[in-house]
Amino acid sequence: MLSSENSERLKQWLSKKPVRNAEWIEEEGIIRLKVIKFKSRIGVWLCRLFNKPNYFFVNFDEIGSFIWKNCDGEHSMKEILNMLEEKYGEEKMLERLYLFMKMLERGGYVKYEDNE
Repeated sequence: MLSSENSERLKQWLSKKPVRNAEWIEEEGIIRLKVIKFKSRIGVWLCRLFNKPNYFFVNFDEIGSFIWKNCDGEHSMKEILNMLEEKYGEEKMLERLYLFMKMLERGGYVKYEDNE
């Protein structure tokens, strides 16, 4: 059971609208997120020196791809959750969505806009 404080935080989070903040490509319905390896001058220089890219791709699964595509600033987290539950079932979908979004947020790949 959620405390009233946690319940209020969850309600606020569900009202936010996520916006993608990273380069990505879509191949056969699956999202590949471009992740920068180095931000420091030395790291960038070493990549150039060894003629290696300064990025790699992270492949999302079907559910992660579905979530990413809906992080468009138009859908709230609650709307995304409802679509997920409708398409994939309700089994721990809130927890999965929350953890996935926290991972993206920590990496700087999404930001949130308040639902106006």
